[in-house]
Amino acid sequence: MRNYFKMSVLLLSFSGILISCGGEKKEDKKKEKITLNQNKSEKKSDKKKDKVPASERVALDNKGVGPITNLELADNIDQDMANKGKGVYDKMCTACHKATKRFIGPAPAGILERRSPEWVMNMILAPEKMVREDPLAKDLLIEFNGSPMANQGLTEEEARQVLEYFRTL
Repeated sequence: MRNYFKMSVLLLSFSGILISCGGEKKEDKKKEKITLNQNKSEKKSDKKKDKVPASERVALDNKGVGPITNLELADNIDQDMANKGKGVYDKMCTACHKATKRFIGPAPAGILERRSPEWVMNMILAPEKMVREDPLAKDLLIEFNGSPMANQGLTEEEARQVLEYFRTL
């Protein structure tokens, strides 16, 4: 009799587990997963439509992070400085940047319409720090497939010459 009682309790416990675990139909689970996945893909496509690429985003109030905190540009372009900057740019930057079109990195043409002079100088002088600490630089890194800008070891004077060249593009 004891064995019969133990078997009955065991059987009832086992069937209770089966009932509690199998309460939902497989079809219901599939529909739920499909719905969740559709919502995720809809959110992603909405973000892509609303978000302006970092390379096109205007952020003139962002000075970036690095050694340059304030830089005033003269109204007129210093052509001698710009010529020196073109020489530096041609020697150090053209492996990744094309003046007027997207390449491994963004095109510098029109950069001062989207970025502050301080931001550009800090990106040239301290690209590692910018990518670590500046949100826009992080977004650019993502937009350009994780290709970080190499620190070319330019002096502030050389970076300023390059910036002056960018004003001529």
